[in-house]
Amino acid sequence: MKHPYTRPRAITMWDFSWLERRWPGAGYEDWGRAIDELVERGYDSIRIDAYPHLVSAGAYRQWELLPGWTQTAWGAQSPITVTVMPDLIDFLSAARDRNVLVALSSWYRQDSEEHRLRIRTPEKQAQIWIDTLGHIDRAGLLDTILYVDLCNEFPGNPWSPYMYDDHTTDPMASRTEPRVAHWMNESIRLVRAAFPDLEYTYSFSNEYTNWAHQDLSEFDLLEPHIWMSHHETSDFHAQVGYHFERYDPIGFDNITKNARREYVSKQDHYDSLLTAKIHQVADWSRSTGLGVITTECWGMVDYKDWPGLDWGWVKDLTEFGLREAAGTGRWLAMATSNFCGPQFVGMWRDVDWHQRLTRLIRSAPIDADVHTARDQRHDLLANA
Repeated sequence: MKHPYTRPRAITMWDFSWLERRWPGAGYEDWGRAIDELVERGYDSIRIDAYPHLVSAGAYRQWELLPGWTQTAWGAQSPITVTVMPDLIDFLSAARDRNVLVALSSWYRQDSEEHRLRIRTPEKQAQIWIDTLGHIDRAGLLDTILYVDLCNEFPGNPWSPYMYDDHTTDPMASRTEPRVAHWMNESIRLVRAAFPDLEYTYSFSNEYTNWAHQDLSEFDLLEPHIWMSHHETSDFHAQVGYHFERYDPIGFDNITKNARREYVSKQDHYDSLLTAKIHQVADWSRSTGLGVITTECWGMVDYKDWPGLDWGWVKDLTEFGLREAAGTGRWLAMATSNFCGPQFVGMWRDVDWHQRLTRLIRSAPIDADVHTARDQRHDLLANA
């Protein structure tokens, strides 16, 4: 098991945009340039979608992907054709050339043949990752992997519809349910048996109040996503009139009209709720001994370059959350926001802001017991 956390790492989320947003002006048409600009801003890690279900089913074939939305700037907003390999290998190679580590995750993008719905057991979840990591291992790039997140924001909609007989998540399953706990731990155990030198997790966006009842016995780290605006933290979205409208601009119209005013008028209230959520996660970390990595945070869940939208208050809010998390000593890696990518021009172009915050990340403390617990877990796994 690697120990890349002599200090906290500055990480960003490039999700599936790294592969899908490659048309002129989309931000990722030149991976070398994009990663160079990321390094210039002080980041040393990236979390991306490895498309494991598609790699396992046909690494070198073409896949037609359907848009998950038209209103946000992640990925493509219309149907697009991609080939995952050798692009994944090429991206990892470009990252390694620049001393950037890559966390692998998956949002299980919907293809026209719905291969994601074939993940019906934890054994199948494990196998698609074993197949994907096998490609990376044969390319000699396994040392580029920071950790593996087997599913984004598990077991939520729309990332894991395979967990539900009707392919929906209404109501969403709880991680306190034995079926869900078994799925997570068994799939991690199987992938670890094949690739024991990596670290594994499932990322989350909810259920931070009942953590004492969640069995994460196979986890190597926590990856909670934390936002002030998320319903897990506050009723901000309800107050603003934003309901994650995927294909209707009314949601962003309401953000334009209401978001900044609502936050500024009740800033102490919303800041205190975000602070409480961060410390709730820190307590979870202390109880389990697991270090924390957060790649999606700290203010708005959705935002973009849009008429009437100002990045200033969003950057101030994310800095507030980052400083709070950095002071806990529980975070192994931190992002500055969801929006640290070249497609979010209004935030990306502020190089000085990124450099200032990544210096903050790198100078943050990591509590000694986080390292001790990782070392003990490594020894246990090595002797198993």
